[in-house]
Amino acid sequence: MTNIKNYSLVTAAYWGFTLTDGALRMLVLLHFHDLGYSAVQIAFLFLLYEFFGVLTNLIGGWIGSNMGLKVTLLSGLTLQILALFSLGLLDPNWPPLLSVAYVMGLQALSGIAKDLTKMSSKSAIKVLVPENADSTLFKWVAVLTGSKNALKGAGFFLGGLLLTLLGFRNSLWLLAAGLVLVLAGTMISLPQEIGMAKTKTRFSAIFSKSRNINLLSAARLFLFGSRDIWFVVGLPVFLSASLNWSHTQIGGFLALWVIGYGGVQALAPKLLQSSLRGGTPRGGTASTGAFALTVLTALIAVGVALELSPWMTVVVGLALFGLIFAINSSVHSYLILAYSETDQVSLNVGFYYMANAAGRLIGTLLSGIVFQLAGLVGCLWVSAGFVLLAGCISLRLPQGPKK
Repeated sequence: MTNIKNYSLVTAAYWGFTLTDGALRMLVLLHFHDLGYSAVQIAFLFLLYEFFGVLTNLIGGWIGSNMGLKVTLLSGLTLQILALFSLGLLDPNWPPLLSVAYVMGLQALSGIAKDLTKMSSKSAIKVLVPENADSTLFKWVAVLTGSKNALKGAGFFLGGLLLTLLGFRNSLWLLAAGLVLVLAGTMISLPQEIGMAKTKTRFSAIFSKSRNINLLSAARLFLFGSRDIWFVVGLPVFLSASLNWSHTQIGGFLALWVIGYGGVQALAPKLLQSSLRGGTPRGGTASTGAFALTVLTALIAVGVALELSPWMTVVVGLALFGLIFAINSSVHSYLILAYSETDQVSLNVGFYYMANAAGRLIGTLLSGIVFQLAGLVGCLWVSAGFVLLAGCISLRLPQGPKK
């Protein structure tokens, strides 16, 4: 019962954070697009968010191993509150260069917050699930990951709606106030020692020495880079500039995409049940999903290039992309925990999500640059190349889920 209680507490904290994180992303993107910023300039607003996620996952895993996951979880929530409140102080009369520098700095703070919270929540599952309960581990990972992404999608919609109803500043301060309540509840209820290693870990241990984890991390880098190349800047700007969608329509579409994506992630164990024949995912499961994404992304690119109803091609094509990507992401999230020993889980998860953040950093930068040079079609072709690399790397993973 204690494990279920703690799992619920960790999940609730992650939910609260994720809702504000999705809303913040949409608020910043749409607000600065309205101000006339180019796709590359908007992409740069998010670069430090992703860059500091890389550093945070490396160091955060070591901190969580030595000081406990409650410390890293509470730190993440606190930093997000500070970032939201401070971003609300942005003055529209500031020079553009100062505004960009200010937002980039606070996005860096939010990036640190996001990856401290994610690393803490994902690592806690391995600690709370009994040893050798692989099917239970897969289900719990799928539920946490899927529900998180569903709420991130709700956050996209919330951000677009709040921007329309309350404006930029008031929206940010409302989100900060809500997260204060989440922080207070987590601080009071979650045990201090959760996730703390039995022996102190050297700082040098932050780099994984496991071949399987290194391969899986490399595949994760290209997998998530492939998504963000079109998702972060290219798609929202395309919907606004080419299809004349409103803030609420863009936020609503991205919300539905991510909510559906999260729902599929949560259902991944059931969706894969017949193909896995009652077992758990293996390296081949990840590579198959990546190759399927490669073909689909290339087909979407061809459809948009030939102007085969861009609205239908983008909406239907990316809905299918979300379905396959969600299942593959759940498989990855399970494998990193299956490959990790319980006492070292925060270190391995930190290293793995460092690669995830690096992929998002590269994808975010390329999203602005490629979109400006070659439009959404260019973003999709580069995305197809990235996911192809993810599939090739995944072929080298072992067939069994264990090390």
